[in-house]
Amino acid sequence: MIPEFLNEFETQLENYRLETIKISATPLKNKETLQIFESKFLGKPYLPKGMEYPKDKENKPMILWAQINFADVPDLENYPDRGILQFFVSQDWFDMDDYKVIFHHHINEEFQTDFSFLTEEMYEESPIYCEHKLDFSKEIEYGSSEDFRFDMNFNDKDYWDFQETLTKNETEEIEKIIDGTGHKIGGYAYFTQTYIREYNKNLEEDLLLLQIDSDEEIMFGDSGVANFFINPEDLKNKRFEKAWFNWDCC
Repeated sequence: MIPEFLNEFETQLENYRLETIKISATPLKNKETLQIFESKFLGKPYLPKGMEYPKDKENKPMILWAQINFADVPDLENYPDRGILQFFVSQDWFDMDDYKVIFHHHINEEFQTDFSFLTEEMYEESPIYCEHKLDFSKEIEYGSSEDFRFDMNFNDKDYWDFQETLTKNETEEIEKIIDGTGHKIGGYAYFTQTYIREYNKNLEEDLLLLQIDSDEEIMFGDSGVANFFINPEDLKNKRFEKAWFNWDCC
């Protein structure tokens, strides 16, 4: 809902309206683990029997950063309504060029359970420090301060100048609908540096597949954020192997 103090801008803001799935990530304690099929950050993946565990360019096992079971996720247009989507990234993740996005459309009841080869040492450089339980809620966003698609002005002031005129409570209210931060599927992306799609015309239409933000038990460099993007046609056709990865930090 648009706050009352923004009523004069409601018509303009509606032009930027996007649905998003916000993700609440709860760190697990005391070495708890989630079930194989569950949505999670980190942890053990669902892999059907006979499927090779994802390896990086050096033939080392990758780390499961995120697993999304869309049976848990509210409906979002063109995103799956079932199946498990996984994001595997190399232990040496900093260069953003060694990752795999895998989608399991059909879930097989016969799955792998032996992940003893995933040793603690492999996770030493992981930006996600522990396994997280994920909960999902559908929300509405009206922009992101760092997304080039949001170019609205407020009585001839850009977003940042307009924010300077607001009270503390009003600032908190506007940041709930125009922000872009946090863990999410779809909606507006957030960046701490430059908006990468703005400088590559071939990527302008690409959509946010998954965003993982820094928080108490996740840290990308210096309070950074990680994003996976995908072309709309690839999303519709579930060609998730074509998704691409970006991260930046302060």
